[in-house]
Amino acid sequence: MSALTRSVVKRNHAIIAPDGYINSNVPGWTGCTVNVIINEQMGARLCQTLITLTDAGKLVGETKDSQIFFYVVQGQVQVAVGGETRTLAVGQYVYIPVGQAYEFTGPEAGTQLLTFHKVYEPLAGHATPGVFFGERDYSKAPIYMNDEALRIQELLPNVPGFDMAVNIFTYGIGGNLPMVETHIMEHGLLYLEGQAIYMLDQCWYPVKKGDSIWMAPYCQQWATAMGQEPSVYIYYKNVNRFPTVL
Repeated sequence: MSALTRSVVKRNHAIIAPDGYINSNVPGWTGCTVNVIINEQMGARLCQTLITLTDAGKLVGETKDSQIFFYVVQGQVQVAVGGETRTLAVGQYVYIPVGQAYEFTGPEAGTQLLTFHKVYEPLAGHATPGVFFGERDYSKAPIYMNDEALRIQELLPNVPGFDMAVNIFTYGIGGNLPMVETHIMEHGLLYLEGQAIYMLDQCWYPVKKGDSIWMAPYCQQWATAMGQEPSVYIYYKNVNRFPTVL
């Protein structure tokens, strides 16, 4: 039945499953489909998109007020930014700061890029970050809260110049958060592997690879891995700035 979906959009959280995607057009991004998963229009202070490129796909632009984090979910693509050109494959990423031109070209057909966008908040005494490349690496994911089943890799430097963090959270089989979290940070995330049960604001949701979640500040949250494989997601949060209304 076409009226059934696991997607839910509420005042302080959302589950967005791929079955409800509607494509958007972004100037300068051609030969691709763009799905805007999370955006200010739903009450968020970030934007999260999923871009699927054809072999003729091309992303050309320049960041202005917002910084952008690009992560390769599948396939590979070449990026030119900050006077450097690199080929990014699955699990690799680039952070592009404000005021920076970029160009993505030569993708494999079906390449998917996840993006997180946030308006940058300068901090007196600290330089604006530069272009930053990296890759997913489980060996760089320390144990979280003394639980061998939980590991988090920080993908961006944990320094005051950055006002956003992007991490990969891996739940081993049977792994779960040790408490219900209640905090000021906002989250946007995409499930990369496995499946889970996620509790948001006392509501319980089944989620799996390909699903996205938005969590507003103070949306209570808890999760547990389900099934016979690890549950893995990549997520954004706002960090390192005074907790006030912008």
